Amino acid sequence: MKLLIASDIHGSAYWCRRLMDLAEAERPDRLLLLGDLLYHGPRNDLPRDYRPREVISMLSAWKERILAVRGNCEAEVDQMVLPFPCMADYALLWDGSTCLYLTHGHLWDPDHLPALPAGTVFLYGHTHVKRDVTVGGVRCLNPGSVSIPKDGTNSCLICENGAFSFRILDKENRV
Repeated sequence: MKLLIASDIHGSAYWCRRLMDLAEAERPDRLLLLGDLLYHGPRNDLPRDYRPREVISMLSAWKERILAVRGNCEAEVDQMVLPFPCMADYALLWDGSTCLYLTHGHLWDPDHLPALPAGTVFLYGHTHVKRDVTVGGVRCLNPGSVSIPKDGTNSCLICENGAFSFRILDKENRV
């Protein structure tokens, strides 16, 4: 199974288009979205080309393949305009023999993990910083931020056959 994992689009049509370009090139089986899809939030400046309606349109084209969780910027109105569920605090996905635990990161994070068995992959966003660390046998991965990175690179993750790799979202989608 091939997965594209992204977080923190924050309504940026420009960076969502870069993400969709990568999705078209990689052709993942599923697109996992870790929250903060449409609204930029009161702590962030407006991201480049802030146009949530365009983001809705781009994501809607992938609705059958999207598994999304709620970020701290999601609201009930977001669910009213998106054609896929996006208000769960977490989701579980089995990738072969591995359990993937998806959440945004504002309720659970590597310093405050839910009760998970060793071997679980904990996927979270929220911090806008790429991270790959193992805590108590649980691999914790943060794809960084699609639109408002705090580490200097707009990014996401690809998981193919259980191997994770970061992708940088520039025009060439280079690593």
